[in-house]
Amino acid sequence: MERELSADDAQFRAEMREFFTTKIPQDIRDKVAVGAELTKDDFAQAHRIQHDHGLAVPGWPVEWGGKEWSDLQRYIWLDEMAAADVPAPLAFNANMIGPVIAAFGSQEMKERFLAPTASLDIWWCQGFSEPEAGSDLASLRTTAVRDGDEFLVNGQKTWTTLGQYADWIFALVRTDPAAAKPQQGISMLLIDMTSPGITVRPIQLIDGGYEVNEVFFDNVRVPADQLVGEENRGWDYAKFLLGNERVGVAPVGWIKRKLADAKARAATVASGSGTLLDDPLMAARIAELECDLMALELTVLRVAANSHGGKPDPASSILKLRGSQIQQDVLELMVDIAGPMSVVWSGEDDGAVPEWARHTAPVYLNYRKASIYGGSNEVQRGVIASAILGLKG
Repeated sequence: MERELSADDAQFRAEMREFFTTKIPQDIRDKVAVGAELTKDDFAQAHRIQHDHGLAVPGWPVEWGGKEWSDLQRYIWLDEMAAADVPAPLAFNANMIGPVIAAFGSQEMKERFLAPTASLDIWWCQGFSEPEAGSDLASLRTTAVRDGDEFLVNGQKTWTTLGQYADWIFALVRTDPAAAKPQQGISMLLIDMTSPGITVRPIQLIDGGYEVNEVFFDNVRVPADQLVGEENRGWDYAKFLLGNERVGVAPVGWIKRKLADAKARAATVASGSGTLLDDPLMAARIAELECDLMALELTVLRVAANSHGGKPDPASSILKLRGSQIQQDVLELMVDIAGPMSVVWSGEDDGAVPEWARHTAPVYLNYRKASIYGGSNEVQRGVIASAILGLKG
């Protein structure tokens, strides 16, 4: 299959490639390349450089900083960003709460929050999951009780990614416990993380890092004008948000880069009289992944073209499912290429094990989460069965 860009799109790709490879600091890109942990300043610097050049929130309405790009151009932007090992603009701001506020927030809310959200002057985190309400968000139990011109919030959120850095949290809360259906009694609130009664507790992950947190709300008072849209409509806004997340959750460009890295690393590891890349089984495994990735990329382009009005094509669930699977397969491949070197991923770096190999196991372990966040793979299979195949439960 031949895929050729128009002259305009080829020029657009060249512009994006030049920007990402010349404007983002090399030390940040080097960290991304090997899977090293990024600091808050790393994330912020990369985001703000893109914002300063009008590239942080291209999917937003134009009046709030968006671009009138085609779906293909937005895909090229993401692809070149990943190819250059550049951290994407903070997803909680750019892909999640920003589009929700732009679509459903009052004019006052838009004017208050959208500009600092785009520039990262406000760092957002997501308050959806709870200890017994992960993929089944409808069972959430954090409550918000109206008290005059405020809500009184009590409860707990968990797996709050980068919550330790956040200035604000957008949270799903139960405002009508007596609703006929649990989904009908949920609202979305914007909550200042410095509010009295909020406690953030880090969770150590299997890779040893502290990327996620628990967030506790103890009689937290939230002004009622920080309610997004209408009361008890939070489920609709959450579906809109997760739809945006799923369209971009198949990180084709990132997987391409990792697979190319895997091939390069395999060519440096001795095996028999040659290298791992010369091994027929390894070559077949890489070729199969390349074919899977090409099929995923074509599906991404088709789904993006069919997503309109905040209602993504149900096939976006295929992207979530296959994207996470292929992503994990490629990272497992990297661990296998590193072999025994992959177990040396903590302690003092004496130079005996290459840095790329030291990061293979932590990155692989960290990305086991990919089949859970944004709607677990089991949930996506259910969506595919009902919305695409028309199967009845």
